[in-house]
Amino acid sequence: MSHLKRGSEPAPLHARGACLTFHCVLSPLSRWVPFLFALGLFLPSCSKYNELVEKDQACEQAWSDVEAQLQRRYDLIPNVVATVKGSAAHEEKTLAAVAEARAEATSIKLSTDDLTDPAKVAAFQKAQDNLKGSLGRLLAVQESYPDLKANAQFHDLTVELEGTENRIARAREQYNQAVGSYNTTLAQIGGAVVNKATGNPFKPRVYFKASQGSESAPAVRF
Repeated sequence: MSHLKRGSEPAPLHARGACLTFHCVLSPLSRWVPFLFALGLFLPSCSKYNELVEKDQACEQAWSDVEAQLQRRYDLIPNVVATVKGSAAHEEKTLAAVAEARAEATSIKLSTDDLTDPAKVAAFQKAQDNLKGSLGRLLAVQESYPDLKANAQFHDLTVELEGTENRIARAREQYNQAVGSYNTTLAQIGGAVVNKATGNPFKPRVYFKASQGSESAPAVRF
């Protein structure tokens, strides 16, 4: 033993024991590192997924509100047409245009999936614009018919229709706000990664844009 070099002396027993103790403690912990790492990725992903689900459902609810107000308009039109026909029966062309526009508008139904298709949303928007334009022309005929202009029922219907148009505009605005929030979350890195990892169940929604002049209800003057 006297021939051993000074630097090659074995480590003291207490030092070797400390190393073994550290290794024994570290070894079980090291097994949890991958799990903890995966958990750290999984929990934020779940949170982002839930956020997308909530915002997607908010869009669906907002669209339901739009549809409810559009249905209100559909229901009012036959009464308006019948009242106008009673005082202005020879306005056949205008009355027919309203009936045709209503039929076209009610024939186009948008499902949840359709709201991610720009072409289908554009067709729906066009039909609604045509209907609103024909309604505006129908309401304008009152200027040529004093009896119609003085008709209390016509007055009440047009006022109700004007209120409905305002509610449609408000519902459309709220829907677009919901879509904006949803699309922004989906486009962010976290949302895009989660969407891709889950098979792309979320798709950007199309805004229900107001056409030129449709921001205000048809003018009704008595």
